[in-house]
Amino acid sequence: MSLHLLKLCVGCESIADLEEWIATRRAESARQGRPHEQAHITRMVPKRGDEIVGAGSLYWVIRGQIACRQPVLAIRPFTDAEGVGRCRLVLDPEVTPVEPRPCRPFQGWRYLAASDAPPDISHRAAGDLAAMPETMRRELASLGLL
Repeated sequence: MSLHLLKLCVGCESIADLEEWIATRRAESARQGRPHEQAHITRMVPKRGDEIVGAGSLYWVIRGQIACRQPVLAIRPFTDAEGVGRCRLVLDPEVTPVEPRPCRPFQGWRYLAASDAPPDISHRAAGDLAAMPETMRRELASLGLL
């Protein structure tokens, strides 16, 4: 069974914002002539990283709800220029929306068991839910209707 990470997506208002940020970073890498690697830097290194890499995802909390996920491809600890230990979470750039679920704010990241992870919203399985605008899904979920 895989293990996932849960993290607040600070500064994003929607999944579209996150996808735009990823596209901007990819374009910036291309302009600089260097290969692009989608990564998120965090302070702490997950001790259970071997349970996450390859099978787990980073689930993003956007505006108080678990909204989407990105598969974790690698976890790379490093020391920054100031000598502080950090961790680079290398992510698949593909963002997958999930069924919205409320989540209270927290600092850092949390482990998320596979059994507790919200299911993906797939176009075939979810029907109208996948076609519904994200803001509408968010509001319906906050009212307990999704």
